[in-house]
Amino acid sequence: MFTGSIVALITPFRDGQVDESALRRLVRFHVENGTDGIVPCGTTGEAVTLGRSEWERVVNITLEETAGRIPVIAGAGTNDTAKTVELVRYARSAGATGALVVTPYYNKPTQRGLIAHYAEIAHRVDLPLIVYNVPGRTGVNVLPETLAEVMQIDAVVAVKEASGNLEQIGLIGALCGDRITLLSGDDTLTLPVLSVGGRGVISVVANIIPRDVADMVRLYANGHHADALERFRRQLPLSKAMFIETNPIPVKTAVGLLGLAGEDMRLPLVPMEEGNRAKLARTLCAYGLLQEAAA
Repeated sequence: MFTGSIVALITPFRDGQVDESALRRLVRFHVENGTDGIVPCGTTGEAVTLGRSEWERVVNITLEETAGRIPVIAGAGTNDTAKTVELVRYARSAGATGALVVTPYYNKPTQRGLIAHYAEIAHRVDLPLIVYNVPGRTGVNVLPETLAEVMQIDAVVAVKEASGNLEQIGLIGALCGDRITLLSGDDTLTLPVLSVGGRGVISVVANIIPRDVADMVRLYANGHHADALERFRRQLPLSKAMFIETNPIPVKTAVGLLGLAGEDMRLPLVPMEEGNRAKLARTLCAYGLLQEAAA
């Protein structure tokens, strides 16, 4: 259901508000450039700073602009199971294809708590769910054995794995096999994840190079591994540059430098430090996205 290059979409702001016209342009940009799916309101979309009405508006605009052409997977995870159920329920009613549900942050639930969390969401709402494991942000890691249990829940169809631990990612494949769609949650590890059974990526760097990321994943899926490796190696410096500072600061800065949308972020995120901004601009130039004068 969810494979290929799925973009973790930024949320453009202007004067403190969601820039709806820029959001519509960005969604169309992805549809036109081969992106296989869109995640609005995820980490990269600064979801934790969106009010409920803003969150709904971003989801609805994304659905309007995709018009059923590619899947829309609403970022709907919180650290409160009941609130998460409410968001997933809204995503379903709005017409989303699925929901990306991050493990509860700050609470630090046990592994049994994680299983109970996803089971409750699936019991309350009939919508395909992607487990989002990003222990560096949440403080809790979904162990492979736990994920194997979570996979017994019919609604859970995929996992976005951003632990950065290739041994763990390999174990997920060994324990879950084809019962789960394994998606990379880290652009710098997409090709290694594909090599151990991954089916795609939920990508940050695809915000600025959607066609290139989509082509790389498709090449690998079609057996053109050497060509995919060449593309992956070329993209790697750009992927690494997306994390010079906390995501989504670099990618929003890159989007601004490329004229795709504004760079505005919401506190507590602040503009990129000038030295890092210059480093990012040089990386964009080296990739061929930006002219030296513009940088």
